[in-house]
Amino acid sequence: MTDREKDREKDRELSSGEPPFMYIPEAQKNEEHGIAIPTPPFELTERTAKHGQALARHDKAEGKDDVIPDSLDEVFERLENEVGYKVSFDIVVREMTFGERRVAFFYMNGLAKDTILTEILKRLTYLQPDDVSGDAFHDFLHLYVPAAQVDKKDKWNEMLTFVLSGATAMFIDKEPHAIIIDAKAFPARNPEEPTLERVVRGSRDGFVETLMTNISLVRRRLRDPQLRYELLRVGERTQSDICIAYINDLADPELVKSIKDKIKLVHIDGLPLADKQLEEATVQRGWNPFPLVRYSERPDVVAAHLLEGSVVVFVDTSPSAMLLPTTFFDLIQHAEENRQTPFIGTYLRWVRFLGIFSSLFLLPLWLLFVVHPELKPQALAFLGPEKIGKLPLIVQFLIVEVGVDLMRLASVHTPSTLATAVSLVAAIMVGDIAVKTGLFINEVILYMAIAAVGMFATPSYELGLANRIVRLVLIIAVSLFNAPGFVIATTAILMMLSMQRSFNRPYMWPFIPFDYRAMWNIIVRKPVLKNRTRPNLLRPQQSDKMPRTE
Repeated sequence: MTDREKDREKDRELSSGEPPFMYIPEAQKNEEHGIAIPTPPFELTERTAKHGQALARHDKAEGKDDVIPDSLDEVFERLENEVGYKVSFDIVVREMTFGERRVAFFYMNGLAKDTILTEILKRLTYLQPDDVSGDAFHDFLHLYVPAAQVDKKDKWNEMLTFVLSGATAMFIDKEPHAIIIDAKAFPARNPEEPTLERVVRGSRDGFVETLMTNISLVRRRLRDPQLRYELLRVGERTQSDICIAYINDLADPELVKSIKDKIKLVHIDGLPLADKQLEEATVQRGWNPFPLVRYSERPDVVAAHLLEGSVVVFVDTSPSAMLLPTTFFDLIQHAEENRQTPFIGTYLRWVRFLGIFSSLFLLPLWLLFVVHPELKPQALAFLGPEKIGKLPLIVQFLIVEVGVDLMRLASVHTPSTLATAVSLVAAIMVGDIAVKTGLFINEVILYMAIAAVGMFATPSYELGLANRIVRLVLIIAVSLFNAPGFVIATTAILMMLSMQRSFNRPYMWPFIPFDYRAMWNIIVRKPVLKNRTRPNLLRPQQSDKMPRTE
């Protein structure tokens, strides 16, 4: 028995003897040919009666059951049995007669544009029997339905997907087809400045929960005919719309194909949490705390990455976009640096790097110097508390770490009018009383505050949380194993990050593998006219951004 067969047998044993998983032939083929693009190794395709009904709606017979009935009475009956017509109050079926032909409109109240449908009904009421020929469906589709976007559908399940997405289906008696009218009106808010990516100067529009609005914000900034938006659907029940955006003559075709293939291989009940669940199903698998995807809520940032050769994934109902592939150093970039002069931008970048470095290593190093004063340089002889306090230092650090997280959660879940008061009570009263009672020492509170500021200065919220876990690991390693523990833990974490890949791209590039030019572009914010090439990590089809001068 091969190793692969052993792994499959182990999965069956772990699932209580039932085989709910099936190996994907595409993934096996990629593995046998040595293709390095990672693909999800297993696909959830069927569950037994013990686990509920089968998930895949497209696995139903695509014969008689998937054909649109040619009788309106049969259509109404199927809508009652399959969709909940006459039970769900938001399902609307409007039956009328135009030119002596029975017609029915089927749509979701709240998702359909009622003004457009009213205008269509007005137009159709003028039809006379002589206006409708023997091919009534052709006449309604091409002559009489005054809508900008109409389409013909023959499949029942496909028609349902469009209607549940906001479109309107028009049925004609004695016609086994449906006219899909694109008259949508999604509940949406106006574009506002993102909370996590604020800039002093710059655009104030950010992504919202409506897919069409988000891609329009990017299209407004990129008037390039090579910009492509490809639409996919994921989720057997949610049928979530997913848009893959890229510039056709810039992005690596293999990267685009890899992303599309991995998304198509996702078979899941639904994506109610939108892009986060899609990330876990395609990129972020396992228990690695570091994010392998960069999220952005700014259309200008997304447009800039598209011009670099990246691929962007939008998910409907999500106010953020995924930028692929992603490296560790992409997650510490911010739009504010490019809104200032190159000198100021470089300074802000260095300050941010210093804050991130402090959030990682300040507390472990201070604890190491306190435990082993002989390791302190002479210039840092002043470091160290006069009194340790009633609790051991490691316990103080752990309590303060958990306390900061608790205050952050309390601030998030507290109404905005009370958030300031809660922060003052937690920071001043709790911290001050804890020091005065001798439970904590001043230095622990001070350095923890500096580390927390460095964490909040990290542009990526997900990276800031991952760095906090790293800091806890380093503190525990120093407490248990002193200096060797700090060195070994730091090396192990660096090796783990070096082995990570985001869509077959090294996560620690350009540090590992080292790329001098790319590393210099990260350290220094170069002027626009000096930044002439695209990152070779993305393998763009055109490496030059502008013509080279002699």
